[in-house]
Amino acid sequence: MARVKIDMPAKLDFTTQVPVRITDINHGGHVGNDSILSIIHQARIDFLKSLGYEERGADDKGLIMADAALVYKGEGFAGDIFDIAIGVADIAPFGFDFYYRLTTVRGEKTILIAEAKSGMIFFDYSARKVARLPEDWKEKLSVYAQDSVSEGK
Repeated sequence: MARVKIDMPAKLDFTTQVPVRITDINHGGHVGNDSILSIIHQARIDFLKSLGYEERGADDKGLIMADAALVYKGEGFAGDIFDIAIGVADIAPFGFDFYYRLTTVRGEKTILIAEAKSGMIFFDYSARKVARLPEDWKEKLSVYAQDSVSEGK
C-alpha cells in the first residue's frame, strides 16, 4: 500500500508551542487526526502573527488552504505540549507551502509526533477568487524559506 511521503525541508526556523487539550483526544486515547490539523492551524496563526500578518486581513484578503498532507510518526496524549517547527517552501506568485514538524518531550526524550505540509493560496474573500501574493509577504516568508521564490504555481 502506497503511503504519503513529505519531503521535509531542512530549514524549519520558526518554533511555537501548542498544548494538547482533552478535546483533542479521540476514542483511541490519543490525539485525533482532525486535531492535528487544528493544532497546525494554531501554529500557522502564531507564525503569521510573528510576521505582523493575519490569515485573513482587514482588506478581506488572506490565505486559504489548497491542500494538506499529514504523516503520523507517534502518538500524542492529553497534557503533552507540542513543539512545532515551521518552514516555508515553493513561494510562488499566488501561494506557497508551509511545513510543520510536531514533537513533544516525555521523560526527557523527544518524540516525533507528526510531519505535515499545507499548500496555501492567497485569496480575495470579497471577490471569491485567487489573488497575487503581495511582495511584502514574499519578502517576509523568504526568510523562513528553504528555496528561492519560484515563478510558477
